Amino acid sequence: MIRISLWAAAATAILLTTACANPPSAAGPEATTAKVASPKRHCFFTNSVNSFTAVDEETVNIRVGVKDIYRLDLMGRCPDIDWNQSIALVSRGGSSICSGLDATIITKGPIGPQRCPVRMVTKLTPEEVAALKPKTKP
Repeated sequence: MIRISLWAAAATAILLTTACANPPSAAGPEATTAKVASPKRHCFFTNSVNSFTAVDEETVNIRVGVKDIYRLDLMGRCPDIDWNQSIALVSRGGSSICSGLDATIITKGPIGPQRCPVRMVTKLTPEEVAALKPKTKP
């Protein structure tokens, strides 16, 4: 009885060692599923923002420089942002913004300034910019 369990334990150890020692080949289908393409990180400086347009109470498009447009998805509703003539874009921890957690929009609210945290920052492709409605282009 003890001999059988020792042999089973030894066989299991050999199988596990062999499985760990032989990784799948780079040409196999496992390699393509293991490496997931990560999106390229785009950063911009807050002082490069030229204009903005509020698409709705949860989305703001901003123009950075001459041709770049970024979409800022807010964490929740930011009431009356679509009626404001100006906003402030504040970066947490520096002057550049690379992700949603780096930014907060400050806007005039019905009872004073309100802070609207940004959830996600997305740089729009030229095709996405061309597809924007004129009302949503900054």
